[in-house]
Amino acid sequence: MGNGGGTERLYGTVAACAVLVYLGALWNGFAVDDVPIIVLNPLVANASGIWRAFAAPYWPPDLGGHMYRPLVIAGFALDWLVGSAAWFHAVNLAWHAATSVAVAALARRWTDWTGALVAGVLFAVHPVHVEAVANVVGRAELMAALFTLVAVYAALVHERVAWSAAALALGLLSKENAAVAPALIVWGWLLGLARPDRRRAAWFVASWVIVGGAYAAVRAAVRHPFAQYESIAPMFVGESSLTVRLTAVSAFVDVLRLLVFPLTLRADYSPDERTVVTTPLDWRFAAGLLCVLVWIGALVAAWKRGRKLEAFGLGWTAIALLPVANLLYPAGFYLAERTLYLPSAGLVLAVGAWPGRLPREQLRPIAAVLVLLGGVRSALR
Repeated sequence: MGNGGGTERLYGTVAACAVLVYLGALWNGFAVDDVPIIVLNPLVANASGIWRAFAAPYWPPDLGGHMYRPLVIAGFALDWLVGSAAWFHAVNLAWHAATSVAVAALARRWTDWTGALVAGVLFAVHPVHVEAVANVVGRAELMAALFTLVAVYAALVHERVAWSAAALALGLLSKENAAVAPALIVWGWLLGLARPDRRRAAWFVASWVIVGGAYAAVRAAVRHPFAQYESIAPMFVGESSLTVRLTAVSAFVDVLRLLVFPLTLRADYSPDERTVVTTPLDWRFAAGLLCVLVWIGALVAAWKRGRKLEAFGLGWTAIALLPVANLLYPAGFYLAERTLYLPSAGLVLAVGAWPGRLPREQLRPIAAVLVLLGGVRSALR
């Protein structure tokens, strides 16, 4: 980086971009899931919700008691003391700015100042993030992503077991998908981004078992009265396991489009727009499988050529996407753009490795155009 001033400029620029493109969200008010989870939630409307949230499900009991994200509800209860919808959105912008800076910091570890700037700014303005940032309840995605990045940074850069475990715990208390942090760390080890000795690696594994076990036990205890209520996408109700998986593979066309060329964005991918795939002979399954093979090919090529950060980023996207891809289990949606918030961090990390291989006279206009297009699309969205 060169000096402290350079570091400040880097992170200040990334944070400013993250806030600037979402200033319009300050006037959004409360919408969709914001209403039952925030406006009509007695936990949020009382200061005691800041600590009572840890003994309650994320969704109110009368709406099924789904999920366990106490840190998010506690944050909403704290925000309620201010009482302004604009304040809720401003806090979301702060979380997004912090996450964008964390992406730049992680990229900076294995690339130069320019690569870190490209990764951080692209993440800050990526249009697929609008649903997560501009809706208040999207904060769960922002918090889980930030804590996941901190957990990975603490493990791969500083090899701090306690800090990484603490970040993992906070991530899990924000949203379940933070559980991918250990897999991301192991992926970094396999690529040689860090090489802890066996004893320290064992301490990391032990911390994951302790944190994961404690979280699972508390979550199960809180959700036990509501265990019969499970969320599943309407299009998957009554469908076979094979149909769910075939449809999940076909969805990778949308995933790749949203990550690489997010021109068309949707608030909801309803059955009227996307229907289930029932046979491997369906062209939609073939198209999704082709996207998967292209991604794998790019990852293998980066690995063989020794482009560690690029391979790390591509693998990151796949790992972070797996829990919400309907492959391991049916989720409550066919595809939700908000769930691509954490996976997209991997894409921009991979892109952040490119500046070192491009002449500066080519890099500047390309980066400027990407940032401008992404920023404008996000602001309009």
